[in-house]
Amino acid sequence: MTHPNLNPHPAAALLPEHRERPEGDAGSQARSPGVTLVSSKVLLQGQKAVAIEHQGCLYKLQVTKAGKLILTK
Repeated sequence: MTHPNLNPHPAAALLPEHRERPEGDAGSQARSPGVTLVSSKVLLQGQKAVAIEHQGCLYKLQVTKAGKLILTK
């Protein structure tokens, strides 16, 4: 199911898996097989929040004033 007001993020903007990251960086988990690394900048496209449709439910991914991410249903 696709929400009519949502635009898919550009697949070309996915970050390459070989990008180097410091040891212990949270992004290091994305190098696991079957996990794709996507920059939050790509998902948010300059906005403070985006809607994500998952299995017929609508979620909101937003950036807090402290720069953290929150996903709510």
